[in-house]
Amino acid sequence: MHIDGSCHCGAISFTAEIEPSRVSVCHCTDCQVLSGAPFRGTAVAPMEKFSLKGQPKTYVKVAQSGNRRAQVFCPECGTPIYSSAAENPTAVVIRLGCVRQRAVLKPVLQVWHRSALPWVSELGSIPAVPESVPQGARP
Repeated sequence: MHIDGSCHCGAISFTAEIEPSRVSVCHCTDCQVLSGAPFRGTAVAPMEKFSLKGQPKTYVKVAQSGNRRAQVFCPECGTPIYSSAAENPTAVVIRLGCVRQRAVLKPVLQVWHRSALPWVSELGSIPAVPESVPQGARP
């Protein structure tokens, strides 16, 4: 499947060919911290089927596995774009939040579920509103 996307400010954009059967959600604590969210959605693309425009910034972290992982993001707005092996990457793990087609990319797997926040499975039972709640009306 062909996808495209960009960071929030538009300084970084990309196109990729992905396999929808490799879309997942990661609950690891690194993804929670680096995304600023309770979990992160991702899609994998082979490096040769990924094209990037713009000049991103890279932060290299050491994963729980001991592997060095490059975290690539926009230096202007901070949007996470993808991660990859720090040296000689063969694939990129694209962050779904910056993919234009994200609404149709349903995850097929949740990884690092032992780190999932205990209330994640209850999201469907929490009241929802279509847009923001007026200031002062939040619980």
